[in-house]
Amino acid sequence: MIGRLTGTLAEKNPPQLLVDVNGVGYEVDVPMSSFYNLPALGERVTLLTHFVVREDAQVLFGFLTHEERSTFRQLVKISGVGPRTALSILSGLSVAELAQAVSLQETGRLVKVPGIGKKTAERLLLELKGKLGDALSAPAAVQGDAQADILQALVALGYSDREAAAALKALPKEVGVSEGIKLALKALAR
Repeated sequence: MIGRLTGTLAEKNPPQLLVDVNGVGYEVDVPMSSFYNLPALGERVTLLTHFVVREDAQVLFGFLTHEERSTFRQLVKISGVGPRTALSILSGLSVAELAQAVSLQETGRLVKVPGIGKKTAERLLLELKGKLGDALSAPAAVQGDAQADILQALVALGYSDREAAAALKALPKEVGVSEGIKLALKALAR
C-alpha cells in the first residue's frame, strides 16, 4: 500500500519518527540501525516502508535500505514473530550479523536480543536458513570452519561481533584455529 516515503524529518523519538510529506505527518517505526543513520531534523529523508494493518492499529515501519526491509519481511513471515519482534531483532543485529548468525546456526547471538528466547531463536535459525545469505551483498559469509571457530572464540572472549569480524578479515585465508585466535587477539590489542 505505502511502499516509500520522501519528506522532511519532523521528529525523532526512538524508535518512532514523524515524516512530513507535503503537510501530512506520517508516524513511522524504524529499527535502531536505521535510526542512527538518519539525517538531522528538518532534513529530507527517504524511507522504504512496510504497512501493517491489524484490528486495533495501522502501523508503518520504515527502513533506509532494501536489505533491512526484505529481512524484516522474511522475519514477520515466521510463526510467532510479529512486527515488533522483527524490529527488535533488526535493532539488536545488523542484517549482515543476522545472516552470519543464521549461516553459522548461532542461537547465542539471537538470544542476546531482548524478547528472543531460546525456542524463538532456534525457530528463526531453522526458518531463515538459506533465505538471507543470497540476498546480501555484505561480507556476512565466513570462509571455512576454522574462521567460524575463530569468530566464535573471539565473541566468547567478550569482543563484539563487529570487532571479531574486523579482526577476522585481517587474518590469512588458510590460518589454523589456534594460530588465528593468537593473531586476532594481537590485532585487537593494538
